[in-house]
Amino acid sequence: MAREFSRSERVADQIQRELAQLIQRDMQDPRLNLLSVSAVEVTRDLAYATVFVSSLSDKHSHDEILSVLQKAHGFLRRELGKAMRLRIVPELKFKYDESLEKGMSMAKLINDAVESDRNEEE
Repeated sequence: MAREFSRSERVADQIQRELAQLIQRDMQDPRLNLLSVSAVEVTRDLAYATVFVSSLSDKHSHDEILSVLQKAHGFLRRELGKAMRLRIVPELKFKYDESLEKGMSMAKLINDAVESDRNEEE
């Protein structure tokens, strides 16, 4: 039987898609290059949304990226309201998602261990 998604999950998915497009298309800040919206969590009453972002750019710190997004909070929320048909647009809170970086470091550790084992066998 197919799993039914709650309204908050559907709204979160739509917010994720819309924000990704808005950041990529409408924000001209170079600090937001290579930025991706990795997930969005919305409260059950749809009043608040936590937006998880990650970046592949090494030039800018996580705090700098989050401050840019927080300063653009009003613009993003207004544009989100135009794009989505919601009575109340959720208040946006941005958090940096470190799972991509942790995954890359874990992969590097695994590759180093495999290479170390190969060198010991030879």
